[in-house]
Amino acid sequence: MTTPASPQNSPATPSLSERVQSLRMPDAGSMPARGSSSIVPWTLCAVLAVATAFFAIRGGGVASTDEPKEEDLEAALLAKLDPSKAPKGKDGAAMPSSSRSQEPAGPIALESKGYIIPVHQIQVSPKVGGMVMELNIEEGMQVKEGFILAKLETTDYQADHDRAVGVATAAKARWQELWKYREDEVKQVKADFDEATHQRTQLLSDWKRSVDLRRDLALSPKEFEQAESQYRAMESRMERLRLTFELIKKGPRDEKIAAAKAEWDQAEADFVKAKWKLDNTTVRAPLAGTILSKKAEKGNMINPAAFSNGLSASLCEMADLSDMEVDLAIAERDISKIYKGQKCQVRPEAFPDRQYTGEVSRIMPTADRSKGAVPVRVKIDIPREEEGQFLRPEMGAVVTFYTKGNNAPPAKK
Repeated sequence: MTTPASPQNSPATPSLSERVQSLRMPDAGSMPARGSSSIVPWTLCAVLAVATAFFAIRGGGVASTDEPKEEDLEAALLAKLDPSKAPKGKDGAAMPSSSRSQEPAGPIALESKGYIIPVHQIQVSPKVGGMVMELNIEEGMQVKEGFILAKLETTDYQADHDRAVGVATAAKARWQELWKYREDEVKQVKADFDEATHQRTQLLSDWKRSVDLRRDLALSPKEFEQAESQYRAMESRMERLRLTFELIKKGPRDEKIAAAKAEWDQAEADFVKAKWKLDNTTVRAPLAGTILSKKAEKGNMINPAAFSNGLSASLCEMADLSDMEVDLAIAERDISKIYKGQKCQVRPEAFPDRQYTGEVSRIMPTADRSKGAVPVRVKIDIPREEEGQFLRPEMGAVVTFYTKGNNAPPAKK
């Protein structure tokens, strides 16, 4: 028989290893007979399961402010073996072994992954259709506003323009004719009337002499009739010139003037339209930015109204890559942590050593039911000289949102 150890030599509390050792299965000679009930194997399985769970928590990356201690593992083992010895909470109920106090996360409110997109991405399409005769773009090219991207065929548009110029010029001349030479026309009609007046006086004198000669039988009837006819005709012509002179002094009718002005306005409108079409055969960049994709090649037919007839509807896509934002889908349970103007830090996954400051620019008014999330946009502060160098559309980025009153640390470059 083994003598018990003295109290001063035995430890006050058995260690964990001794407790586990005491749970070892007895030798085959001391095992109870087949069929007898024993809970030792099941107890050992439970202990191993609990130990495995604790080590998995320790090595699996679960957020915890402290490393698991031997006392915690021992308490969990005791709670499994004897529930009455489990640690109690403030309300006297058993405290779950996984509940551990965690320290606040500091100024960080939330982290989420999104994708970088341009704030304004433009699909450049010509305003008129035609064949591409000249193409001056390549993917990745940076262009200034007004840069000539392409030129289209101009034959039809040039002909329409020249025709419109001729029609407008003629209509303008017809309208000006009613006013521009009015004074000269009045003088001309006045001169004709004066001439007719003098001729009438002369013919009147000739007719009177013919009457005297006819009375003396010195003039033949034919000559007398001719003298009278010429005088009467001149009187009628003088009356017609008198009426014409009065009308021309008054000016043309209002209706005629209005009709001529309307014809000129219509011709001017056709001219403006023809010139607009001709000018738009030269396609220019609507803003300064980078060519993202090229949709056509030299020789292609482009029609901005084309859909499914085999023609291209656009020339290229471009965007200002210094004006970028991150598109995120924030879960509904976390959207209360986000507010407009919130300071953020953006870290592109392709360049984790580069960090950019940003802020929440938009919180979309409608949630996405399928994702259970609310779309949020974070504007990135990108220097103009870094346009298109590091951040590109559709790249992934991790955004760190900071709590109110805390600003993001300076960006690392």
